[in-house]
Amino acid sequence: MSLSTTTPPPASTIAVVIPSYKVTRHILAVIQAIGPEVDRIYVVDDCCPDGSGRYVQENNRDPRVSVLFNEVNLGVGGAVMAGYRAAIDDGFDIIVKIDGDGQMDPSLLPRFVAPIVSGRADYTKGNRFYNLEKISRMPKIRILGNAVLSFMAKFSSGYWSSFDPTNGYTAIAASTAAQLPLHKISRSYFFETDMLFRLNTVRAVVLDVPMDAKYETEFSNLKITQILGEFFAGHIRNFFKRIFYNYYLRGMSVASLELPLGLGLIAWGMGFGLYQWGKSLAMGMVTPAGTVMFSALPLILGVQLCLSFIAFDVAAEPSSSQRGTEAIH
Repeated sequence: MSLSTTTPPPASTIAVVIPSYKVTRHILAVIQAIGPEVDRIYVVDDCCPDGSGRYVQENNRDPRVSVLFNEVNLGVGGAVMAGYRAAIDDGFDIIVKIDGDGQMDPSLLPRFVAPIVSGRADYTKGNRFYNLEKISRMPKIRILGNAVLSFMAKFSSGYWSSFDPTNGYTAIAASTAAQLPLHKISRSYFFETDMLFRLNTVRAVVLDVPMDAKYETEFSNLKITQILGEFFAGHIRNFFKRIFYNYYLRGMSVASLELPLGLGLIAWGMGFGLYQWGKSLAMGMVTPAGTVMFSALPLILGVQLCLSFIAFDVAAEPSSSQRGTEAIH
C-alpha cells in the first residue's frame, strides 16, 4: 500500500537514528538537512575506523545531536538497534532511521511520520519502485536484486503489499519498537527484512512510502550479489517461523490444514510419478493412463491447496481495518 504526501501534526516527539560507519563525507550534510520537527538526533558510531562519531562531535553545531559509541562493530542492524534503545529509554514517540551516506532525503521525513501520528500505521518504510519512470536511475543489478529480495520477503514476512524490503528509510512507533526483541534482530544488512518478520509477530501495520532512488557520489557498503545467499537462508528460516507462530502456535484455521496437506500431496504426486516414470523407462513400456492420473491428481490438488493457503495468507496481512483502533499506537 502506498501513501500520499501529508504533513503530520506536531503532536509527537520524534527521534532520528543515523548509523555511522565510513560516512564522514556526508553525515554533517545529512544532519543539517533534518528539519525542526525532529527533537533528537542519535548518531551511532559503530566502531567506525574513520572515527565518524568523534568527527561529528568536533564539527557538528546542532544541539539536538547525541553521539553514541559501540565498543565493537555490531553491523548496521546492531547500530540501529542501539539507537532504538536510546530513543525508547529517552521517551520519544516515533523513531526514524536515516542513513548517513546521503542517499536518503531528510526532507521526506514528514511523509514517514504522518501515518504513525494519524494512527494508520505502526511502521513505515520507503519504496523506491513506486514511480516506474524514475527507477531507471537505479543500477540494473539493484533493480533485479531488489525484485528477487522483495519476492522472498513477501513470503517470509507476510507483508504481501510491501515492496523494496532493503530500503533503510523507516519510521516506527516507539511503543511498537518496545514490543520487539531488539537483541534478536539481525545485525547485518538483513535487519530491515528481519524487522518485517518481527513486526508481523506483533501484528504491526506496515505501509510503504513512495520515494525516489538517489544515486550520486555516495558509496554503498551493500552489495546485492554478495548478500543473496545470506538473505535466502534468512527468508527460509523466517518463513517457517512465521507459519508456525501464526498458524499453529497462536491459533489454527483452515489454512493450517491446507499447507501441510497441499505439500504432502505435491510430494506424493511427484515422488510416485517419478518412480513410475523411471520404472516404465527401464522396462521400455508406456506408463498406463491410470498410473499417470494417480500421480497427476494429487499433484494438482496439492498445488490448489497451496494456492489457497497463499490467498489466505495474503488476506491475513496486518492492516488497520482488520485490527481496529485499539492496537494502533
